[in-house]
Amino acid sequence: MRLTNMQYVLKQKLVSLGNNFTIKDVDGREAFQVKGELASLGDKLSFQDLDGNELVCIEQKVFNWVGIYEIWRDGKMLADVRRDLFSFRRHRFTVDVPGPDDLEAVGDFLNFEYVVNRGDRKIATITRQLFHLSDTYWVQIDDQETDHVLVLAIAVIIEVVCNRRHNY
Repeated sequence: MRLTNMQYVLKQKLVSLGNNFTIKDVDGREAFQVKGELASLGDKLSFQDLDGNELVCIEQKVFNWVGIYEIWRDGKMLADVRRDLFSFRRHRFTVDVPGPDDLEAVGDFLNFEYVVNRGDRKIATITRQLFHLSDTYWVQIDDQETDHVLVLAIAVIIEVVCNRRHNY
């Protein structure tokens, strides 16, 4: 039995102040928006539905040796995302979530594709699309993965960190 995937397109807005993204479904319909605060110490991004309701908040912890991003939902920390600075052949992010279901995103040397795993199970791929005016990523999420917003928030963090779009 072959599993099907939900597919999204993550695209940075070409003309905007700060880190702003649109996320569309595979048919080109807008699904989510991400709005970055312009004047904040470190990155602070609001991941919203189309009505402007915040689904998660992404905050960078600036005063740490390792770049750490926290993902918050309803006032509770959902995940802690850290880039592994000591993996030289690949780019690696660890995603610590409450409980035993931590995630890991491992990318190729040129940042073109990341695979997101939950334990031994591949739950998503994040692929950078070439030849676009603004940074564009194709995100495929396994249908068995229940929290698509978390996976998409991880994709946003990877884009911000790897393309050095920090707000400090």
